[in-house]
Amino acid sequence: MQAPDAAFIRSLPKTETHLHIEGALPYHLLHSWDPVRWGLDPEFRRADYRYPTFPHFEKVLLDHALPWFTSAERYHEAAKVLFAEIAAQGVRYIETSFHLPVTQFIGVPGKEIIHAIRSAAPEGVEVRVFTGMPRDAFQGPLALVIQDLGTWSELSGVDLHGFEAMPTESWTAPVWERLRGAGKITKCHAGEFDGAARVREAILTLGCDRIQHGVRAVEDPEVLRLAADRGVTFDVCPISNVRLQVVPSMRQHPLRALMQAGIRCTVSTDDPLCFANTVGDEYAALANDCAFTRAELCRIARAGWEVALVDKAVRSRALAEIAALEAGCSSR
Repeated sequence: MQAPDAAFIRSLPKTETHLHIEGALPYHLLHSWDPVRWGLDPEFRRADYRYPTFPHFEKVLLDHALPWFTSAERYHEAAKVLFAEIAAQGVRYIETSFHLPVTQFIGVPGKEIIHAIRSAAPEGVEVRVFTGMPRDAFQGPLALVIQDLGTWSELSGVDLHGFEAMPTESWTAPVWERLRGAGKITKCHAGEFDGAARVREAILTLGCDRIQHGVRAVEDPEVLRLAADRGVTFDVCPISNVRLQVVPSMRQHPLRALMQAGIRCTVSTDDPLCFANTVGDEYAALANDCAFTRAELCRIARAGWEVALVDKAVRSRALAEIAALEAGCSSR
């Protein structure tokens, strides 16, 4: 079977299902805004840079993102540029999240931020907006906002993110259950900086069937079986995992092992502001460093469309294109 190349990767109808909008601010917007403050080639965006700790990564992200995201208009401006660049990679569906506490920092209602992001979608690309929050978010005025999320019509779902060493507080499970009852998708970051037990918790305690990362589930065969048996999807970000030292190298990434265990896995970029990566880069790294075949890349692309929040006809067209590409591979 012919090995994947750039043209094949570009031709795949892909999805981006794990993307933090603040962490995806196109860096060239910052550089154009203030080239003295935001240099052309910062060290942290170089391919060989490794973040020493998660708090260090988070500081870099916030120090660069927060000066920009001060209004709904700034979200729209960044999203319009970002989505056009993602679409150029052959991506047709995007799930992105904004950090809910930002609404308190800048005094802009979450509904306005969601509309600003969604209205930036280019023709041919469907965008779904989630909101993410840290594990200790349910306090003060933000608790009332979280209680109201089920009524936000343009909100597709919620995500628990941030420093995974923090305990998952007791408020989360009933809130997540209530939001599912309101038709929202519930996600959770787990199995990144903490072990397989956090993936089990996200599935059994929080009721999530969308796990952001999940890669450390590979440490426990029982958790792998649990995720596979329950049809859970892992939204994996390989380059992020390497740059944050969750895994030692791309060659040692457990994505193939997760797939072989029967877990549906998508591939996304996570925070391209910090990693200078694209979805195309993710697929290329799997092909070049991990010897992923065209069939394996087709399986990843297909997984994204299987969980995408789109009409049946849209899903069917994308899956048919992927099947045609895969059939073309096997016939050569």
